[in-house]
Amino acid sequence: MAKILLAEDDPTMISLLKTLLKMEGFDVVTLDVDADVPMAVQHEMPDAVLMDVHLGGQNGLQILESIRQNRDLANVRVVMTSGLNVKDECIRRGASAFLLKPFMPDDLINVLKQ
Repeated sequence: MAKILLAEDDPTMISLLKTLLKMEGFDVVTLDVDADVPMAVQHEMPDAVLMDVHLGGQNGLQILESIRQNRDLANVRVVMTSGLNVKDECIRRGASAFLLKPFMPDDLINVLKQ
């Protein structure tokens, strides 16, 4: 079972994503909005991280760069999400994929199963 680490600041989105991913057979770990995401990634070693670009008081792009700078986490897929189309910047900074919100559940599942 693939493990997904969910870094999102919207409680409704967390609930929806967690339900959807569990229905699709994923093991889901959710993070508190103020969590140290790179440390959580290192601790959990998920197959993929699903992370919002705007993460409460944190910057998802800076977190992404921090994850990419850690050799132990080089193979972890990071899927970035945002209501703004910042795909090019996310990919340039090391994201494995980008989903523009609102996205269709099938699009999310397809990206995570790649």
